[in-house]
Amino acid sequence: MSFRTALSREARVTLWRSLQTFTVTRIVIALVLLLYLGLDIAEDGVHGTSSSEACLFYLAAALGFAVAGARYRRRFALQLGAQVAVDLAVISLLYLAAGGMRSGLAILYLFPLAGAAILAPLLLALFSASVATLFLLAESLWQVFMQDRQPPLMQAGLYGAAFFAGVLMINRLAARLLKQEELAAQRGTDLQVQQLINGIVIADVGDGILVVGDDGVVFTGNPAARRMLGLAGEATGFRLGEGPGMEPLSQAFNAWLRAPVDGAVFVTVKPYQESEGVLRGRRDGPVHLKLRFTRVDTPGVALGRSVVFMQDVSAIENQAQQLKLASMGRLTASIAHEVRNPLSAIGHATALLAEDLHGPAEVRLLKIVGDNVARVNRMVEDILQLSRKVQPNGEPLLLANFLAELKAEFCETHGLADDIVHIGDAGASSVRFDPLHLHEVLLNLLGNAIRYASRQPASIRIFPARDAAGRIELHVQDDGPGITPEVRSHLFEPFYTTSSKGTGLGLYLARELCLNNDAQLDYEYRFDAAAMGPRKASGRFVISFARPA
Repeated sequence: MSFRTALSREARVTLWRSLQTFTVTRIVIALVLLLYLGLDIAEDGVHGTSSSEACLFYLAAALGFAVAGARYRRRFALQLGAQVAVDLAVISLLYLAAGGMRSGLAILYLFPLAGAAILAPLLLALFSASVATLFLLAESLWQVFMQDRQPPLMQAGLYGAAFFAGVLMINRLAARLLKQEELAAQRGTDLQVQQLINGIVIADVGDGILVVGDDGVVFTGNPAARRMLGLAGEATGFRLGEGPGMEPLSQAFNAWLRAPVDGAVFVTVKPYQESEGVLRGRRDGPVHLKLRFTRVDTPGVALGRSVVFMQDVSAIENQAQQLKLASMGRLTASIAHEVRNPLSAIGHATALLAEDLHGPAEVRLLKIVGDNVARVNRMVEDILQLSRKVQPNGEPLLLANFLAELKAEFCETHGLADDIVHIGDAGASSVRFDPLHLHEVLLNLLGNAIRYASRQPASIRIFPARDAAGRIELHVQDDGPGITPEVRSHLFEPFYTTSSKGTGLGLYLARELCLNNDAQLDYEYRFDAAAMGPRKASGRFVISFARPA
């Protein structure tokens, strides 16, 4: 160990702190010696007085070293050398005054030698040990030749051997500890830099990230997660599901804890009101999130941490739709002439052929042609309707009467029993939505529902509800198997369909009509035990109407 400038700042701080501990210990030893040796004044005035004076000098020197080490942190080697030299000199004086080896004060040499072994280079520590050993041997030889006494020479030699062995062992241990501290300091610096880098990356990433315990307590979260959940600056210290708006997130997390599976989960988080009436969450309405859960592996440490990755699916869906609409907009202008006219000719020719051809094979082929002509024509009508941004009707629409008429029309058109479609109590609720637009949106949703429902009583349900922000919602649910997360991620994209007879524009058109009326259409997953169907299907279409004017 040396006093090279290559030592890290943390190692130098440790050396100065150890030197301060060394000086404090010296003060304690000086006080103990002063109290103990001061009693010798009554027995031996000369030697007792000299011992007390030496102890007083030692105490004053120790206080001076303490002040110097605290205020003047420079020239570490010089301060340490001076302190060790004073220690050896004072202890030697006390040793002589107390009568030499038989006094037992030789043990005091271990204090400065241990300090030198810890704080000084090995050469200086061994030099201090050799000085103490030579002094003990010289004092013993002086008594033999000059005073004709028989001191324990063997004991002096053993003390010297013990000094050298102790200094060597303590110095090597101190050097190893200092290297380990430097390594730990370097690793700590690297870890701090890595944490700063991770913090920058996590803060800048677009996906929301939450670190959650098994009890649902959120330990940390990045800014994207706060934006998605509408938490402002509060992203820690709360529990998932503590508010009604967070309940879908909590239920999805608990379901994953019970049965961890790979894959995404979709939930809808809405603003909610606390007991004091304070509205929390995103004020701009519901947010549809795609969730992924990952367990944090902590071998040997039972921390129980999981990471929740959140992705705002609405923004991704809107981006995909805009990309498709950009190309579709260029196509819309020429569809009327380039597609509808040839399509009308094909349909007319098919009708004429149907009058002359009556064989089973010809009828089947003509039916295929007619069905596909009707399908393409319906697609053209849907595309043309997308370009018509009709100004919605701003008059209030009474939901109860509207839903009753819609149910009667739908059941009559599809030949359904009256009890298959169940309408919830809408009371006197009214919404701002164009009746023709809402009629088309609900017929589209009911058409999808009847395709998958069991057609048992109340297998299709339409019921109004109200969220925490005071907005009226209309839920459309059936007892079918529900929509898988893979299909849900493309559900409202134009031209995406899972049916061979569909155009892929129905749900997209329904959402566009809702947006045109300041409303929102979404497919939500609800993790409630009262979900319909044998598979506990929890998905439903939800129309969130605009707030009352």
